[in-house]
Amino acid sequence: MLRKKKTYQGFEDNHLAEEYRLYPSNAIISEIYGRFGHLMFGTCLNYLKNQQDAEDCVMEIFEGLPEKLAKFEISHLKSWLFMTTKNACLMRLRKKKMLTSSLEEELTAVVEEGHESAILEVKLEALEAAIGDLTIEQQRAINLFYLDKKSYQEISDILQLPLKKVKSAIQNGKRNLKLKLENHDSFKSA
Repeated sequence: MLRKKKTYQGFEDNHLAEEYRLYPSNAIISEIYGRFGHLMFGTCLNYLKNQQDAEDCVMEIFEGLPEKLAKFEISHLKSWLFMTTKNACLMRLRKKKMLTSSLEEELTAVVEEGHESAILEVKLEALEAAIGDLTIEQQRAINLFYLDKKSYQEISDILQLPLKKVKSAIQNGKRNLKLKLENHDSFKSA
């Protein structure tokens, strides 16, 4: 007798991540892709401006998704996927030297010599790694506050968190980043 394959169509979005953490299954990844793949592709296309790059980026995200779903406790799957997608796009753009956000423009305007540029690159990589080590809540709050220039209230609305929790996430995230970066060689002399 064949065993009936479990479907996840009736699951709420936010329960899919928890279900995967408890019972990892390719069927859950497929369900997430079916629900959000097109939104993630649209986000990638918006940032990358190239269909092939957008498709590649979405596939790379889904390749790493099982590990991240197993590792992190995700309470708002849709917004977490959006931030993950956005961060993947920004990293891809930065690697291609195509990123023209105001943050990159300010940083490159300060850097004039090749040696300083190499130091800055190391610092940016260390900063990205340190942000990646924060809790998901802190990552999203830090990104929204510093990169997207959102107010506390806007972040509260986007993340559906109380204002005090948003302020706490930003404050704790900043403190944790400072501690992580103080231990990094490229920041010791700065």
